[in-house]
Amino acid sequence: MTELQHRVRGVDHVAYPTFDPKGTVRFYRDVLGFPVVHSICAAGWGPEKHPDFIHFFFDIGNDDRLAFFYYFGLEPFEGGPQGDSYSRFAADVPVYFIRSRHLAIHVDSEEDLLEYRRRLDLSEWPVEMQIQHETIESIYTHDPNGYMIEITRALRPVTPQEDLDAELTIDALLDVVDGPDPSLGALLARKAELIVERAAAWEADQQATPAPAGSGGA
Repeated sequence: MTELQHRVRGVDHVAYPTFDPKGTVRFYRDVLGFPVVHSICAAGWGPEKHPDFIHFFFDIGNDDRLAFFYYFGLEPFEGGPQGDSYSRFAADVPVYFIRSRHLAIHVDSEEDLLEYRRRLDLSEWPVEMQIQHETIESIYTHDPNGYMIEITRALRPVTPQEDLDAELTIDALLDVVDGPDPSLGALLARKAELIVERAAAWEADQQATPAPAGSGGA
């Protein structure tokens, strides 16, 4: 596969619709402390019958922003009993599927994570879960629009070996999803095959890489 030059520099903004701008501002600005940094008041934008709207942005650090659209006069759409302002799902849709779409914001330390937990637990939107999984620890809640929000900290750095494992996993996934019976077992079997297929190339790369200075090599 051709290596493409990586030119992006993170998230400019992620945007969601809201039917509750008051609750949204209270949650993000007044509870979490994310300042409002930009807004656009738009009259008559877009195609015919496009409502007037306001597009407003919160600073979530690192020059990244979280944005919302509020459309004047637009009422919530009907749908199933589960979900959020964007998507309403039927009662038989698994909760894990609905929650898989969420926004995760990272902090630097356990102290920072617990401070956000404190702010949320004192609000109308207390933390629903606090979980350590693999390389991160996270707290979760839902904002006033029903969107799941995660705040997370790293427990340790991700290693180059884990980056390589991720590449192997995704290549194996792409190979098995079009097969007759895609499953985790099929993915792991294909991943093992890829490890064997690529082992010789990895060994050659290691041998071609000069040893670091002072490593004591002959």
